[in-house]
Amino acid sequence: MAERGDRGGQQAACGHDSYRSPLASRYASPEMCFVFSERCKFRTWRQLWLWLAEAEQDLIILRNAFDLLLPKLARVISRLADFAKERADLPTLGFTHFQPAQLTTVGKRCCLWIQDLCMDLQNLKRVRDDLRFRGVKGTTGTQASFLQLFEGDDQKVEQLDKMVTEKAGFKRAFIITGQTYTRKVDIEVLSVLASLGASVHKICTDIRLLANLKEMEEPFEKQQIGSSAMPYKRNPMRSERCCGLARHLMTLIMDPLQTASVQWFERTLDDSANRRICLAEAFLTADTILNTLQNISEGLVVYPKVIERRIRQELPFMATENIIMAMVKAGGNRQDCHEKIRVLSQQAAAVVKQEGGDNDLIERIQADAYFSPIHSQLDHLLDPSSFTGRASQQVQRFLEEEVYPLLKPYESVMKVKAELRL
Repeated sequence: MAERGDRGGQQAACGHDSYRSPLASRYASPEMCFVFSERCKFRTWRQLWLWLAEAEQDLIILRNAFDLLLPKLARVISRLADFAKERADLPTLGFTHFQPAQLTTVGKRCCLWIQDLCMDLQNLKRVRDDLRFRGVKGTTGTQASFLQLFEGDDQKVEQLDKMVTEKAGFKRAFIITGQTYTRKVDIEVLSVLASLGASVHKICTDIRLLANLKEMEEPFEKQQIGSSAMPYKRNPMRSERCCGLARHLMTLIMDPLQTASVQWFERTLDDSANRRICLAEAFLTADTILNTLQNISEGLVVYPKVIERRIRQELPFMATENIIMAMVKAGGNRQDCHEKIRVLSQQAAAVVKQEGGDNDLIERIQADAYFSPIHSQLDHLLDPSSFTGRASQQVQRFLEEEVYPLLKPYESVMKVKAELRL
């Protein structure tokens, strides 16, 4: 009794004396924490005992965890879809290799993010719906004990298996199992969560880069401190948090891969401790990431004037082909015009790179009498909207044909706001 009392005292004091996951204590939602809590585990066990299926608790938990993540991911997609629709026509400088490229629109770029998340939503739903119940299979999966219980009546064993599966809320059970369901299931689960992590990491990296360019920022609270040392800074801490946690989520896929590969014969118990950590950590991490990304997507700030200024710096170089074609239409010689543009472009580039000045190519063209036949056309030739192609139409079609139909099953949960602990 003394030992038991000492142990109880140790457990009571362990709150401040032992490791606690910051995912549970700081970041993840109460709902997701509860799914992996001791109380939920014991409650699930009691329910399963009633169904004669104590060993089935892990599938149930995975299914319930997916059911929490899916509407959160749908809400993120919905918020970003609103953002993309509102800014479908806003031209912005596109980048390849993080070097200036052709123009796109802010909404079109956002659709690149949405498309990845839509794939994640479909994959999470697929894996969730493909989850099978282990069913009533016994110690090594042969159902021998149940066959003995029903005095050799195969039909009754099958009926019990089906009944318990249905009571647990599953459409299908595994026909073949060892002592556990195949650990390949865990690989499927962690794969789609890790893939979600990759999507979020890419999105939040883009937002961090755009924040550096001062074109876009994540929401910033009135009392939020951007930097303890530099008061003027507005560090993208939400996006940084997402990237840091997403890296953790992506690495967790290695656990089920290795666990599944070393399951000897009907099972070995070295999977238990590993699964207890990696599955819970994966869902808690995904939960935190989606809460944070929803908060980001609900408050993204765009700075059109900064975007416009950057376009003005690069667009003259992109417009040279249009200027040459306009000159040819006005009767100019293409080769002569090309040489003139080449010389003026190099002079303007030198001002930008060597002197740190603005791109003055258009001013040089306006000052050159050779280009006088098209001086009146320059404003039209430099209209940013004429350089974005079908970006706006692509946004509209993508949202209407792919995004909104995918979100329709989640309409009833769309109004929930993200609660974020900074």
